Amino acid sequence: MADVLHETTPLWRSLPLQRALGVPVQLKMEALQPIGSFKIRGIGRLCVEAVAEGFGRFVSSSGGNAGIATAYAGWRLGIPTTVYVFAGVPEAALQRMREYGADVVHAGAGWQEAHEAASAAAASGNAYYVHPFDHPTMWAGHSTLVDEMAAAGPLAETIVLSVGGGGLLAGVLDGLERHGHTGRVVAVETHGTASLHAALAAGHLVRLPEIRSVAKTLGAAQVAQGAFERAQRRGVHSVLVSDEQALRACRQFALDHRVLVEPAGGAALATVYERIGPVAEAKSVAVVVCGGAGIALRDEIFAYPPA
Repeated sequence: MADVLHETTPLWRSLPLQRALGVPVQLKMEALQPIGSFKIRGIGRLCVEAVAEGFGRFVSSSGGNAGIATAYAGWRLGIPTTVYVFAGVPEAALQRMREYGADVVHAGAGWQEAHEAASAAAASGNAYYVHPFDHPTMWAGHSTLVDEMAAAGPLAETIVLSVGGGGLLAGVLDGLERHGHTGRVVAVETHGTASLHAALAAGHLVRLPEIRSVAKTLGAAQVAQGAFERAQRRGVHSVLVSDEQALRACRQFALDHRVLVEPAGGAALATVYERIGPVAEAKSVAVVVCGGAGIALRDEIFAYPPA
């Protein structure tokens, strides 16, 4: 059995983004993971541990990337997998889950409904529930991307990443602490997915009444407690971008680097392309390019010429 299911990803130096911002910009290319997103780092680790504990089935709930990662883990480990999804999950993501042999079940209008259905199914079927973002083992897996960045040289002064449920943020913050990074961390959400932003403003967790954004994979109504606590402790800078800014960044990144990323990844990239918030003051930047598993060239946002 494999100990890890993820791959070491490259850390690119980006001339187009350096020109846009005026300082060196690195790209941690998690979109080049086998499944197309960082999720396989933590979910892979979680699934390997679950099998070692004797579980013979995986169940997950997902807006795309977590479900693909769980399906991939099931395929690699020979474990039957079911993913509960909700309305609006891109067909490209559903197709990838099925390609890895997962059963896909539609449950509700949003992630919370899919999560409740998946949790109940796992409990009744003696299966392991793979939460898409809230588990310490998962965060430890995600933190390995920082280990790889540190091995390549000094860490950038400012680290930029997108936030949905907060699993990536928790892992990155743990990894940065492990390597003694004291620079700025910028957490990016779209206006319609801003559960971390709301929590930091309120001083406690906030559940959004609804998700309104094209960035479906950022659509957790409430950020994980562990991510929120780490963000408070570290003094993370919370930045919001519009859907339009995220989509512009997706299109420009495809032109600049010939890689398709979904709006969740475009959100973080937009802060560099458009010099948003504290990113404009950075001395050097590394962006976690979180993924593009749920996007396809045929999608409207990649119509050419760009709108």
